Amino acid sequence: MSEILKALEWRYATKKFDANHNLTDDKIAVVKKAFNLTASSFGLQPVKLVIIHNQKLQDDLVSVSMNQQQVADASHVLVFCIEKNIDLSYIEAYFKNVKDIRDTPDEILQPYRSYLHSHFEKESPEAIDSWATKQAYLAMGNLLTICAIEKIDACPMEGFNTERYDELLHLSEKGLSSVLVMPIGYRAEDDMFADFKKVRKALGEAVIEF
Repeated sequence: MSEILKALEWRYATKKFDANHNLTDDKIAVVKKAFNLTASSFGLQPVKLVIIHNQKLQDDLVSVSMNQQQVADASHVLVFCIEKNIDLSYIEAYFKNVKDIRDTPDEILQPYRSYLHSHFEKESPEAIDSWATKQAYLAMGNLLTICAIEKIDACPMEGFNTERYDELLHLSEKGLSSVLVMPIGYRAEDDMFADFKKVRKALGEAVIEF
């Protein structure tokens, strides 16, 4: 079995973290870099990652996270947020970055720039939010795999009060809205779920081949 598959077999949605075991700065640096390398539609990266390593704040967030204690006990809490203003200026900032990094001539960029301007001008705010949220799921999926490879435990969460998170983290002031939460750290030795066998469909039921 490949090392990646072994890591994915090892991974599970951690129910109990060791509150006394923190991730090193080097591990967090890997998480940050992997997040930034996640694939995104159009390359626009409409997702930002908020990393919380503050015990008081983590404790405060438990009550607005359906009382899931993982938020308090984890080493760090990752909050995946979407940009609320994907407008022409946001798109232009993307093309400026392309030009700065690749030195691509304007005449090469112009057709794609025009397409993106036209596309996003026609989309409703609700459709853009839905599109951006899908990119957040891509980012979380990528980090779940990276965490498994790095032997970092994680628990992906949808069960939290987005409005209260936005308030407590002052996200609206930053033009952001929270959509997903993922505590990370190291599993507690007495988390009985760590040794449970994975329950998955047989490959023949999960995969269709032609």
